[in-house]
Amino acid sequence: MSDACVVCAHLSFSWPDDTPVFADLSLTVPGGRTGLVAPNGAGKTTLLKLIAAELTPSGGTVTVDGVLGYLPQSLPLAGDLTVADVLEIAPVVAALHAIEAGDAREEHFATIGTDWDIEERTRAELDRLGLGEVTLDRRLATLSGGQVVTLGLAAQLLKRPDVLLLDEPTNNLDGDARRRIHAVVDGWGGCLLLVSHDRALLDRMDRIVALDRGEARSYGGNHTAYEAAVRAEREAAERTVRHAEQEVKRERREMQQARERAQRRAGTAARNLSDAGLARIVAGGLKRSAQESAGRADETHAARVDRARGRLDEASQALRDDQRIVLELPDTTVPAGRTVIDGDRLQVRHGGRPLFAGDGVDLTIRGPERIALTGPNGAGKSTLLRLLHGDLTGDGGGVRRHGGRIAYLSQRLDLLDLDRTVAENLAAFAPGRTPEQRMNLLARFLFRGARAHLPAGALSGGERLRATLACVLFAEPAPQLLLLDEPTNNLDLVSVGQLVSALDAYRGAFVVVSHDERFLADIGVDRWLRLSDGRLREAAAPAAG
Repeated sequence: MSDACVVCAHLSFSWPDDTPVFADLSLTVPGGRTGLVAPNGAGKTTLLKLIAAELTPSGGTVTVDGVLGYLPQSLPLAGDLTVADVLEIAPVVAALHAIEAGDAREEHFATIGTDWDIEERTRAELDRLGLGEVTLDRRLATLSGGQVVTLGLAAQLLKRPDVLLLDEPTNNLDGDARRRIHAVVDGWGGCLLLVSHDRALLDRMDRIVALDRGEARSYGGNHTAYEAAVRAEREAAERTVRHAEQEVKRERREMQQARERAQRRAGTAARNLSDAGLARIVAGGLKRSAQESAGRADETHAARVDRARGRLDEASQALRDDQRIVLELPDTTVPAGRTVIDGDRLQVRHGGRPLFAGDGVDLTIRGPERIALTGPNGAGKSTLLRLLHGDLTGDGGGVRRHGGRIAYLSQRLDLLDLDRTVAENLAAFAPGRTPEQRMNLLARFLFRGARAHLPAGALSGGERLRATLACVLFAEPAPQLLLLDEPTNNLDLVSVGQLVSALDAYRGAFVVVSHDERFLADIGVDRWLRLSDGRLREAAAPAAG
């Protein structure tokens, strides 16, 4: 394992409007594979950009030991660039070709340096990543989004980096491309820092670092081990909270009992003094002494209650917020076997050529089927969803919808009015419910109090997903068919879990396009379809693991 590492010491960073992201964050990334996890908006991408020197910290230092490679989440690449330009080898290749043509100027040798085998290494790297058919002079505009991401990774690997930063490298990749990325990670021998919501990829890590409340906490093992550790921490914190709550109750009870005893003693003493016929001044002094003693005891018990409350507050802080969604959605129920939609010989033409083979594709969906639609990038999966929904008019065939509402969640999550608040958006989808009922529904989606009155445009990716689900699932009438297009893209793992919980409660039929095999397993898919080479076929469920 390489000794190369990254050290962030007392790192601070704020956005130009003074919104803080990090304050005095310290983190050491040793050799090996490290996964970085945190909720959306916690600063994972920002931290990678600070390490890559694309952003400058306002305080602290970043030290990188060795050559750095960085694959950002978004690649700002112009379509007129060639593959050689993206791989940053165009000058070297040009110099090699010049020398082969007899031009022996010294500047060509300086450009090449030690990279005499660059073309061979490049071809080997592209072959390994499934881009063997891509030529170096090919324009970027002719490649798919997944191919561009893979090409960006190849560019970084050609640098032979000691430290590799990857930000969501499997987004928008089909299953084959994901498995190639997994193979690269499996064979990595340097220092890797990965941001991803791909649990299969995170389970290849040697350790997990969690950004939590401005601190970085490291856990040994892969993501499954991390989840087990977090569950154990939560259970321990819950036990501590219960114990602290019992302690506060006990201290309060003892304080009340001490007050009652003091009152009884004072009453008894007053009667005894009266019976003894003592002088009023003596009796008054004894009474004051008893009251002062009772007051001191009361102060002692009050201090013990305050200390118990402090321990309860501390225990509650250690208990992470419960971010689970618990729903009941009886209005979405579709009886078993009822036909929801029929698609007959559906066809779309791109550039005058048919997207689907033959006469088109046929698809019948019955309730309450849970269908996964898989296939390579560019096969037409999103297009098929749009045809089923009616968002896109095809060039052949037709769709028959047998009653019931159909809801479509695109990759852009663009159902919400961004200028309206979350509560106002839900009111537009569910006008028959009272404001109180709508606020109670939003609370189930974790929009409580002022959070329900935030503009939709100000929400994070995970929050926008929750708001969209609330509007879709409680719309009037309730949907009997959901069409979901890559719903987990760019979501943190907490948000993915919330989506799983919502779909578990849903009682209608759904079709989901996703390359996330773990997510598909979690939502109980019972029918698998594969679209490739223009043909839609029934498919077997992927092998477990």
